[in-house]
Amino acid sequence: MHELEQRKKLFFYLAFVIIGIYLSPLFILGENAHIRVHDNLDSNIAWYKVLSRSGEMFGAIDAVIPQVINGLPRNALGTEWSGIVWLHHLFPTMIAYALSQTITRIVAFIGMYLLLKKHFLQEEKYHLIAIGVSLAFALTPFWPSGMLSTLGMPVALWAFLNIRKGEKGWKNWAVLTLLPFYASFVLGFFFFLFAMGIFWITDAVRGKGWNWPFFLSIIFMTVMFLLVEYRLVFSFLLDTEPNSRDEYFHARLTFWHCVRLTFKNFVLGHTHVMTVHGLIILPAMLLAFYLIILKKTWREEKLFILLQMLNFTLSAWYAFWFYKGWLPLTEKFHFLDTFNFARFHFLRPMIIYTGFALSLKIIAEHMHGWKPFVYFFLISQLLVLFSFNDEIIHHKKPSVKEFYSEELFSEIKDYIGLPVEQYRVASIGLHPAIAQYNGFYTLDTYNNFYPLKYKHQFRKIIAGELEKNETIRVYFDEWGGRCYLFTAELGKRYMFKKNSKKRIKNLQLNIKTFQEMGGKYIFSAVPIDNAEENGLRLEKKFTAKNSPWRIYLYKAEPL
Repeated sequence: MHELEQRKKLFFYLAFVIIGIYLSPLFILGENAHIRVHDNLDSNIAWYKVLSRSGEMFGAIDAVIPQVINGLPRNALGTEWSGIVWLHHLFPTMIAYALSQTITRIVAFIGMYLLLKKHFLQEEKYHLIAIGVSLAFALTPFWPSGMLSTLGMPVALWAFLNIRKGEKGWKNWAVLTLLPFYASFVLGFFFFLFAMGIFWITDAVRGKGWNWPFFLSIIFMTVMFLLVEYRLVFSFLLDTEPNSRDEYFHARLTFWHCVRLTFKNFVLGHTHVMTVHGLIILPAMLLAFYLIILKKTWREEKLFILLQMLNFTLSAWYAFWFYKGWLPLTEKFHFLDTFNFARFHFLRPMIIYTGFALSLKIIAEHMHGWKPFVYFFLISQLLVLFSFNDEIIHHKKPSVKEFYSEELFSEIKDYIGLPVEQYRVASIGLHPAIAQYNGFYTLDTYNNFYPLKYKHQFRKIIAGELEKNETIRVYFDEWGGRCYLFTAELGKRYMFKKNSKKRIKNLQLNIKTFQEMGGKYIFSAVPIDNAEENGLRLEKKFTAKNSPWRIYLYKAEPL
């Protein structure tokens, strides 16, 4: 027994070392590290910077942030009670980012380990499976600003199952109290808590009684989230001003498109909750299914089978949420458009990795010489996940320092020579988050919701371009989260580097509206051949050796 405990500790410490190695590029390289751009560098990281220096961290419910769109609602940048917001307020960008990654992955590892050991793999002989699967779960390429929204679900489930069993320990309630400060309600835990509510009702229907401590724990955590995210509650339930979410229309796909999307999601996952399970975990699950059929152990493995059914059902739900057959309902009940109920599939990472652990347990129970198979699946999955490290996946994209190019934009700021609050800018072929991060006041933005009247006003600037390109017209009119200076020739591309030979030959902007909104300069990543026809004058080209961008600074001519 002593030898087993020593070996377990060794594997446990080794897991922390592996997590440290996985995270090391963030700490060693700092701003020279390469990280995700989509829904990260192009948005959230710039938002934290804007919020931190706005003076509106604790702003009133109706406060606005003048730097963005002439007054972005403070509520659009989330709650001040979020841990990641405070990390970015207290530390430089990459230190905050690295610390957030560390917190999330360590809690994910410990949480999944506690869940598996206490409720799924109690026998000591499965300790290696529990540690290996927990480590793999912790290394999944989750969406960074989601924090513990999905990776915190195992530790939450551990606490709920403990309370369900009648345990009264303070640790369970501490988990339910603290998680809301480092997770998102709408990006994970709304769906998790809804599932817990179904679980509680199912217990009652099956004759297990009304487990009031379990029920109260669900209510408690829900209330905690609503208190922490009070800005979201106000914006969704009490704010009467129409916002950009009111023109989000999701019911577009045909039945067969939804069928195809179901299987695509089931095998490949989703960008915001990447599980990287298709290559290794899925074959392990199929092998476990084969063994169940061969050994006729359906009853003994009903939990494993139930998890796989739920896993596929969530993929189908995600896909069919976009089925155009929903249209009559969405037209009648507007909240079905404004709230993304497809996100029940955010439960899948926890389900997939719990299913992976049970798959390996089944293999261990029913195969002679099972250890090489279990080791193969665990080590292979860890190697696959290591290949998804940001520094590997995103190494061809700009580093954080290159992306924001602070020196280059400081030069532009000096050239303009005016206080930034006295003029407004917008970008073409470039994410507006870059200008925002560098302190410029922008008319364009990428935000989840903002006043609908602003969207309609901004649309007048790009109306001519939208008419020429149906793809960007639908993208802007039926979503509009990216309130960008779209052009027909560039389409939905907004990262043109200085080695690009792309030019805009026939731009058609309403510069009068641009100026009426305070616009004075356009940062374009590509040259505009007919700039003068649009009332624009090329002031200067800016480039720097350590920046991937070449900025063509255009000034709107006086009306």
